[in-house]
Amino acid sequence: MGESYKILVVDDEPDLQPLMLQRMRRHIRAGRYSFVFAHNGVEALEVLNRDEDIDMVVSDINMPQMDGLTLLEQIPKVDPNIRSVIISAYGDMKNIRTAMNRGAFDFVTKPLDFNDLRITIDRTLAHMAEWRKALESRDQLVILQNELSVASGMQQSILPTIFPDGPDFRSFASMEPARNVGGDFYDFIQLSDDKVGLAIADVSGKGVPAALFMMSSRTLLKGSAIGNVEPGETLREVNDLLCEDNDAMMFVTLLYAVYDPSTGELSYANGGHNCPVVIHADGNYTVLPMTGGIALGVMPEFEFDQDSITLLPGDTLVFYTDGVTEAMNEEGEEYGMERLCEILVTAPSIHAQDISDTIFDSIREFAGEAPQSDDITCLTLHRSEVDA
Repeated sequence: MGESYKILVVDDEPDLQPLMLQRMRRHIRAGRYSFVFAHNGVEALEVLNRDEDIDMVVSDINMPQMDGLTLLEQIPKVDPNIRSVIISAYGDMKNIRTAMNRGAFDFVTKPLDFNDLRITIDRTLAHMAEWRKALESRDQLVILQNELSVASGMQQSILPTIFPDGPDFRSFASMEPARNVGGDFYDFIQLSDDKVGLAIADVSGKGVPAALFMMSSRTLLKGSAIGNVEPGETLREVNDLLCEDNDAMMFVTLLYAVYDPSTGELSYANGGHNCPVVIHADGNYTVLPMTGGIALGVMPEFEFDQDSITLLPGDTLVFYTDGVTEAMNEEGEEYGMERLCEILVTAPSIHAQDISDTIFDSIREFAGEAPQSDDITCLTLHRSEVDA
């Protein structure tokens, strides 16, 4: 059955408790979740102090007696290992930023989408499980390989495993971690008007520090994307936030795009990342130009330009990290951009997952037994010529 988790839900709306129990009933019956409830921060602290089995807190922000932001400050005093998810008003970036600074792992917006809430809960619990493994193993982390194993688990725990699709598009993404774990990540963000945010990124450094910076970058991107329409403005905001407290001088290359399924329009901004490729139905391909951006976390108040294209029916968009083009074989030769494009134009399938699988199979065949020093990550989106 797997491990069971107890979740404290804090909200002053009386209808939320029966609705939560109804919408989460399958997971409750399966023993995956159990829920306890409180109506404000004061009640929540009382529950936390008497119940040591609480694993996670889902809390609204606006509540009487003690609001959610104040509660976030108090939770670590009870148990620093409890993970918190905040419920915020749509686009309320000020409170979202404050919540993240006070230790919230993630957030969801009102009105609640219970499917999104379930995915967020699962992702948070997965991260918490990996964090517990790290705590249990910290006295034994005397060699780099143990640390990298923890980092890999943290990294994998936040990657989406359910991918957006629609009547005329499919998407897919996958990452194969290297022996020396870095900080690649990808994400899909559901936006207003049925638009979809697409992101792929590569964090500098290795190990746990890179994994932690990766998680911070991903959370800030999600918050900024919901509050901004334009990709360039989204990258500007994320960059400024990353620059505020970056004593370690880490950085992340980040490609962020917004896809409109109704028109096929894709607007994108590139923060120093590899140029994406569009494979056309006629077998030709287009490498999308850079937009003049730089890696995020390096220079505050940088203005990120953006560009746009229209994906035609039959077109496939491919995002990738440099672990793809810089994959090495046993002779020290790089896989390279030219080889990637050749594989893409001869890909036998039009399905997003099959195209991704083709890339990974090609790299494995090329690399042979040579160990890879960087994560290999791809994100694909295919606009169908007919319903698929």
